[in-house]
Amino acid sequence: MERADAARNRRAILRATEELLATHDLSQVSMDRVAATAGVGKGTIFHRFGSREGVMRALVESRVEALSTAVSSGPPPLGPGAPPAERLAAFFDAVIELASRNVKVMAAFEQASTDRLSSPIYLSWHAHVSGLIASAAPSLDADLIAHLLLGSLHSDLMLRFLKTGETDRLAAGLRSMIRTLLR
Repeated sequence: MERADAARNRRAILRATEELLATHDLSQVSMDRVAATAGVGKGTIFHRFGSREGVMRALVESRVEALSTAVSSGPPPLGPGAPPAERLAAFFDAVIELASRNVKVMAAFEQASTDRLSSPIYLSWHAHVSGLIASAAPSLDADLIAHLLLGSLHSDLMLRFLKTGETDRLAAGLRSMIRTLLR
């Protein structure tokens, strides 16, 4: 169990990072600046998170927690009980909606991340997507196609659509790709 002061510092660091990202580019969000804004020592940040990437990962993880719960135990179509193709479309809709609410945080994580493909979030999402593809279309290379679909979320084009508010178009395009792929 986390000590009360450690939990308070964690929340302060994440809140300070988010506030700074709202008004600054990632390159301007140094750990010194985060520490000063959070009212903690720089060493506290590195002890708790290890690096700036660790802070960004923690911010993203706090955002995806509800999505992970919905995928594993929520109601269909995002949760269990719906056909795989419906679950896959619902998952990508939910990811796009999550990203649209958290554009700066997600973009900062992308920039700070050195090995996105081995992050727990990516690995979990890949397992979910590839499992749904394998269930819906066993003849497809579910592993590769899951990487390709998830890779489309990590692009400058995706970021542009999110920043210009074209999330409906983006979601519709992904749903169309999924329907065509799993037909």
